[in-house]
Amino acid sequence: MSAPGNVSEGGVARRLLRPARQETYEKVFSTVYAGLMTNVLLALSCAPLLLALAVVRDPLASWPFFAVLSLLCGPALAGAFGCFEALGEGDTGVLRAFWGGYRRGWRRALAVWAAAGAAVAVLAVDAVAVAGTSFGPALVPFFCTAAALVAAVAFALLTFAGEPGVRLRGLVLPCLFLIARRWYLAAASLVVLGLAVAVVLVKPVAGLLLLVSPLLYAAWATTRYAVAAAR
Repeated sequence: MSAPGNVSEGGVARRLLRPARQETYEKVFSTVYAGLMTNVLLALSCAPLLLALAVVRDPLASWPFFAVLSLLCGPALAGAFGCFEALGEGDTGVLRAFWGGYRRGWRRALAVWAAAGAAVAVLAVDAVAVAGTSFGPALVPFFCTAAALVAAVAFALLTFAGEPGVRLRGLVLPCLFLIARRWYLAAASLVVLGLAVAVVLVKPVAGLLLLVSPLLYAAWATTRYAVAAAR
């Protein structure tokens, strides 16, 4: 009576232990290669900022200088998102995809990053200014929420920056509405982005070469899903 069960279990075991197809190995290796190369290209694109972070002991004391240098991150993200788009279509030409996204979107990505950075800086200064007052506990959460909303909308716009024929100005209000409606997805993306920044600051080599692109991809995919109806 147990023979059919044994045969079935043996068949399942053989299927599980059977080597994967060659196409599977090629897809895995090409994905890993694309992630590593995206990390390298991101590091090269943001090299002045990374060098300054390595030299300056207290970046917070010189935050205006680093705010200006951070403008390099906008076009770099547009290039990385071009790699993610190409990878989703089965194209593993990382350098071509990165340069294409960078070239098409660097102006718009730079404008979005500059506008968002200025808005977040003003909100942060206001939060610090009112924190010590009697009504500070009531206003600081508002400033923090507004800064998070600005960052989430800016990141959503950056995911479209490298796409040809897309007018980012017309996507601001739709993205704002969708981000507010699906706030939990936006919050998840911001947590992942914060983790990526923390990893780079704590472990620069490991963060830049291994972990940045997977974390960015997770935030990019989540945000694109959240604002898919904006297009």
